[in-house]
Amino acid sequence: MSKQIYGAKEIAGALAIMATDILAADAREPALIGIRRGGLVLSDRLAALIKAKLGRPPAQGVIDINLYRDDWTRARELPKVGKTEIPFRLDDRRVVLVDDVLFTGRTVRAALEALADFGRPARLELAVLVDRGHREMPIHADFAPFRVATGLDELVNVHFAGSEGQSRDEVVVE
Repeated sequence: MSKQIYGAKEIAGALAIMATDILAADAREPALIGIRRGGLVLSDRLAALIKAKLGRPPAQGVIDINLYRDDWTRARELPKVGKTEIPFRLDDRRVVLVDDVLFTGRTVRAALEALADFGRPARLELAVLVDRGHREMPIHADFAPFRVATGLDELVNVHFAGSEGQSRDEVVVE
């Protein structure tokens, strides 16, 4: 059974704070890279808020990490590999990696490995909407407005209106 823990109003407020915090954390303009799937929508939302503050959109890209996962060989099927699009150089840039939920840290580890193929950022930060704990790797989020205590058997899902048939923004625990 799903239980909504955050709705559209809380998510909108959290995103506004995240955008402000990202800009305040470093004088360099951030380049946002969303981890395909959930991180892509979150990255788009943050980019719109940052654009409103800067008067121009930040550099933005998307990365697919499926072939970099440490568990893809255990899957029953071959992974569905999406397109990685990073239309700018990473070298010497401030890069903010964006995902919807931080759990074990394995997705972020895979994204870090994938990003290394594209260059060496001057600074690399992590922004997530929800940090649910249970880390298996020494990875933390620099920006995480929601920290949720969950059991290992629970799932935390972020739904964004207009994405994958969703009608509203919400964070649910299942």
